[in-house]
Amino acid sequence: MLATSILVSEASSTDRPADDVRRRKLMDAALTVFLRFGFRKTSMDEVARAANVSRQGLYLHFATKEELFRASVAYFLDTALAAAAAALADAERPLEERLVAAFDTWVGQFVGALGSDAADLHAATKELVGPTVDEREGQFVEAVEEALRASGLVAAYAPAGVTARQLAETLYAAARGLKYGAATRETFVEGMSVAARVMCLPQRDDREKGARPRTSSVRAEGGRPRKARGTTR
Repeated sequence: MLATSILVSEASSTDRPADDVRRRKLMDAALTVFLRFGFRKTSMDEVARAANVSRQGLYLHFATKEELFRASVAYFLDTALAAAAAALADAERPLEERLVAAFDTWVGQFVGALGSDAADLHAATKELVGPTVDEREGQFVEAVEEALRASGLVAAYAPAGVTARQLAETLYAAARGLKYGAATRETFVEGMSVAARVMCLPQRDDREKGARPRTSSVRAEGGRPRKARGTTR
């Protein structure tokens, strides 16, 4: 399963030499500086100061600002993807809460985080790491899709021909809209909570009525009702 593979990959990445620990420290510092000043105005000197290392020490790990930016963005994406997958896989929490936590991890943490000089980050990201971002975004949507399908919620939408993928993409569209429309991260979470609550309403209705949860075995996703074994048309 996708979520499991993401978690295993992240877990194995922690068992690395101390040199990688130093690199992660540098990338953490670089992300903070890039978010504050943008790509063009960020200098290697500024990153070195933020990481509390010498300029020469920074260049030992990253020869150019472009290399540092690529590595830092990839590091952030992998870390955020693993955290979002962990939230989605937490079976102790209702699906609604898991969805909000995952989208907050993947999208919400950017709300209000960009400095006034960081307007060029979108263009720099597209130019330098566009394919990596597209790939990780696809993996995130797949993880959400997997969680929706595993919950059985998709069966409630099958009569309308709505698939798990479409539900996941709808939530992602809502998250992107809130990313640019919300003034604070708290506002983003409130908005995503409403979106997830509405999407998960069939499950809430089932719980309140004491009904047996819907399962995808009753109806194929987006298809016609399945023929019961031992019956005739």
